[in-house]
Amino acid sequence: MNSRDDPSRLVLSIAAVERDTGIGKDTLRVWERRYGFPVPGRDAHGERAYPMAQVEKLRVIKRLMDQGHRPGRIVAQSIEALQHLSRGEASWQPNDEAAVLLHPRPDLMAYIVMLQTQDHEGLQRELLKILSQDGLQRFVTDVVAPLTAMVGDTWARGDLAVYEEHLYTQCVMTLMRQAILALPKPANGGEPSVLLTTFPQEAHGLGLLMVESLLTLQGCRCVSLGTQTPVRDIAQAAMAHRADVVALSFSANMKPNPVVDGLTELNLLLPASSQIWVGGQASALRRRQIERVVVLHDLNSITDAVNHWRRHKAASDHAAT
Repeated sequence: MNSRDDPSRLVLSIAAVERDTGIGKDTLRVWERRYGFPVPGRDAHGERAYPMAQVEKLRVIKRLMDQGHRPGRIVAQSIEALQHLSRGEASWQPNDEAAVLLHPRPDLMAYIVMLQTQDHEGLQRELLKILSQDGLQRFVTDVVAPLTAMVGDTWARGDLAVYEEHLYTQCVMTLMRQAILALPKPANGGEPSVLLTTFPQEAHGLGLLMVESLLTLQGCRCVSLGTQTPVRDIAQAAMAHRADVVALSFSANMKPNPVVDGLTELNLLLPASSQIWVGGQASALRRRQIERVVVLHDLNSITDAVNHWRRHKAASDHAAT
């Protein structure tokens, strides 16, 4: 259920709100007493019943909490203020993505409408057409990156259901995987070998696949472990596959301590010759610099990072001769 249903008639039990938002029952009761929100009604049995408008606000609150905001500072705010704050969190992204959120492109809005009207096949067909016409590079940078930002923003406003967001993610990931498999295999020796994964606390894999697409187009030899790999296993896999680079993706949901602690540990476990490339929306990536960790601030930085690796390798090979 989402805001396209009639909010004046739809209510959820406290257990359903917990499942929908990820906010625990005890927390909901504490907020009710401490902050005066949420304000549930009561059903025929005297149990708490939450209107959908309040559930939508709780979704935005949960997303902001995952980005590091404290509940005491946001729970009592209006939904308009929370949505503004949520868009502000997204605005550190590349300027073109932030502009898409403020001034949505009509072609991207058409895809959002397809999701909202359950036209999954139409969405897949249209995205496949764009991929076939423009190629994988432009598909990732000009369509998937800004469209993903729009999907997240639409969900935060309560205008997209969780299952619709999941359908979008699976559709796009399927198309990118097929496109990667169709690319010619890179020649051995001339380009970096890159191991891609996420830390155990990070379940989002779309950003990782976008990076893999662009790295493969650069000629890199990519090995993807998928998501949620323990740090020691990442190091073991990197050594087993003789990876020149370990590439990690972090969504805005990742809290700073696991990011910093995990990168510090990984740095100690990897050989001195290995590099760590990181990217995504996690706030920790902007707060402090970690030795040997290269932060890719946007997708365009991938080309620069690969070219820098090439120059460094050429200089090392020349010095060794």
